[in-house]
Amino acid sequence: MTAETDFRRELIQVIPNLRAFAASLAGSFDRADDLVQETLVKAWDKQHTFQPGTNLKAWLFTILRNEFYTQMRKKGREVQDVDGIHAMQLAGHPEQQGHLDLQDFRKALEMLPDDQREALILIGASGFSYEEAAEICHCAVGTIKSRVSRARTRIGQILKIEGDGEYGPDSIASQIIGVAPAA
Repeated sequence: MTAETDFRRELIQVIPNLRAFAASLAGSFDRADDLVQETLVKAWDKQHTFQPGTNLKAWLFTILRNEFYTQMRKKGREVQDVDGIHAMQLAGHPEQQGHLDLQDFRKALEMLPDDQREALILIGASGFSYEEAAEICHCAVGTIKSRVSRARTRIGQILKIEGDGEYGPDSIASQIIGVAPAA
């Protein structure tokens, strides 16, 4: 195998993680896909600058994050969905309680400051260590830990969560899927 083949294989393996992170930043899958595509093009073009043996996933997340902020700066302040058309399409009743919980969580996540949301997604959803997230965000590990802690606290306040068992399957769903119900 050549270095280019290895790079391509590893690049392809990270695409789902990139897409999830991009969706959380961009707020829509269309914009997320555009971000991921731009990230992959830049990474492919600059693969000679990547040092084998280092963390490709962190390198790609950094490219994606930088591209997102570059696009945000270019757009300036933009009001989206002024006619409420998109919001009306989302106003359906979910089929399961889990959909409602996820919807509430996404809304709460959107209410977080950008730096806290980003840190929480990198640590909680993307599986990066605090050290890797700090490298991606160009800040100290302690800063990432603080951002994640503040984000978790704020999410709990927004969702009015008082105990560990308030989210997750209720007793009926737990019986169906065979897990212990939320306390």
